[in-house]
Amino acid sequence: MQVNGEELKSKVNSGAVVYGSMISLGRNPRWTTAVDGLGLDYVIIDTEHSPRGRSEVADYLAASRAMDPVPIVRVPIPDPHYVTMALDAGAQGVLAPYCETVEEVRDVVAAAKWRPLKGAMVRRVVEEGVFPSEASRAYLENINKNVVCIVGIESVPAIDALPDILKVPGIDAIFVGPNDLSITLGIPNDYDHPDYEAALRRIIATCEKRNVPVLIHHQTVPLTIKWLNEGARFVLHSSDARQMHAGYRTEFGAIKEAAASITGNAAGDIGESQEVI
Repeated sequence: MQVNGEELKSKVNSGAVVYGSMISLGRNPRWTTAVDGLGLDYVIIDTEHSPRGRSEVADYLAASRAMDPVPIVRVPIPDPHYVTMALDAGAQGVLAPYCETVEEVRDVVAAAKWRPLKGAMVRRVVEEGVFPSEASRAYLENINKNVVCIVGIESVPAIDALPDILKVPGIDAIFVGPNDLSITLGIPNDYDHPDYEAALRRIIATCEKRNVPVLIHHQTVPLTIKWLNEGARFVLHSSDARQMHAGYRTEFGAIKEAAASITGNAAGDIGESQEVI
């Protein structure tokens, strides 16, 4: 049974863990049939690093209405135009990547939570809580109740600005991109480094003070479990491309080992996925 955005937010805010993955490879709407039934609560359809056009995303989202996970789109940049395009196409949430300022986040939240209100009027809503009328407030809250708004904190300046960013009302979760964050820390992809771990703990602790859940896009099971134990309740693990690679590597690895024991030839290994997303 499909869960909607409002139910997803309610589930994680009640203290439960929600599980999701990134869709980096699948573009044809039929891909949703492969994703459905995997036990995921949500999926994030990537348009930041994956080559998807507006019409492709719209077709994919139309097909996603028949699948269980809540569809969330990672937009290319933290811009209100891209946010409204994704939501108008049928997404139940957006992930705005690489936010570093309060102003960027206000624009993203305004587009996500109060569309179609725009301009000076929506700025008054986000900054002052002032609506054109109570009728407008009720109308906008109702039509946007399923929207999940996730803000990407992926750099040192973003971490420094996080206490102020979290004061913007309407943020449902904070996303961490490990690759981008580790590069800005000067330790590319070194996820065991004390500076990386300290940065994640700082993000989680800051968010916990505001009761905002954190999702960290790790690519290995040990890292995902480690940070689940450290407080990440909005689990975002791996991607469709990486999971397919891992499945083929595991099963064909076992077959090749069996063949090697028969023929005496080296089994070989295709290695880890090289996807960075």
